[in-house]
Amino acid sequence: MISAADRSVFRRIATTFSVVRETPRIPLTHLTAAPDPTRRFSLIETVRRGLRERRLSRRTEEAYVHWIRRYIIHHGRRHPRDLGETEVKAFLSALAVDDHVAASTQNQALAAITFLYDHVLARPLTRIDGIAPARRSRYVPVVLSEAELRLVLKRLHEPYRLCAMLMYGSGLRLLECLALRVKDIDCERREIIVRSGKGGKDRRTPLAEICLPAIGQLLRRQQTHFDTDRRRDIRTTGISPALLRKYPNADGEWPWRYIFVARRTFVDASGVRRRHHLHETMMQRTFRGAVAAAQITKRATCHSLRHSFATHLLEHGSDIRTVQELLGHRDIRTTMIYTHVLNRGGLGVRSPIDRL
Repeated sequence: MISAADRSVFRRIATTFSVVRETPRIPLTHLTAAPDPTRRFSLIETVRRGLRERRLSRRTEEAYVHWIRRYIIHHGRRHPRDLGETEVKAFLSALAVDDHVAASTQNQALAAITFLYDHVLARPLTRIDGIAPARRSRYVPVVLSEAELRLVLKRLHEPYRLCAMLMYGSGLRLLECLALRVKDIDCERREIIVRSGKGGKDRRTPLAEICLPAIGQLLRRQQTHFDTDRRRDIRTTGISPALLRKYPNADGEWPWRYIFVARRTFVDASGVRRRHHLHETMMQRTFRGAVAAAQITKRATCHSLRHSFATHLLEHGSDIRTVQELLGHRDIRTTMIYTHVLNRGGLGVRSPIDRL
């Protein structure tokens, strides 16, 4: 028969085990091993680390890695340290002659290979004939008239219509528009703050009053979806680890919510379910369909809305420096491509056939 003292001992043991059993375990994904200084990275890993150390964008990283891989494969998978200026020239020549790539594509490949030799292999290329940026052809951007814009917008449904209105009304690039968060829209000041645009630059651009009702309706719908996602612990994407260390719950807060969210969610490498913004291919496909339905023969894309924004501003007397700031161009020469509208056909000369 168990005595009262023994029962007291057993009770204390059981309590101890229950406490241990209820103690939450730290998941392995939260444990970070100390970096191993002796670890040797592969060439592609070293390239990625070099690009990230210089804070280059994810798209630049993927493009550079792509061209470096093609350069290695083109020369029979030989290591780049065993290759030199002659092999670089042969690769760039094959791109232009055999693959018929555009000048901008060839320049991107050259930039990737130059980065590889300058910053990864620490063996800069010497200047030889044939290794120089290809000359890009001058082009006139595709611009939609105001009448054509009305026809296209009529054939778009929400949220794609609002996205097109913001790109045209504020001069946004496609990804700049899709990556807008709730905190980036200032309805009181009628402005949009573009965060980390092309070149990692922030800028302010006007918000058209005609967009305010559609934005209000979309935000009210998003608030309902956000409450559901918060109960399911679905978090947003695109917030850097450094910012999450400073604001640990930023990816679960309303101000950081995307305005144009994707329907589907996914589980990232750490096991957290997240929701990204609307994918750019969805907007591109929908816009092409609207242009075709409006029977517009111009080769218009989503970027044509940004071209139209700059062109129409200049047509109505805006200063080119102001347009440069709104577009976020570093060089005024980039903005000068829109001055074709000031020429009015051959520097304003009237065609003689109009006098017949």
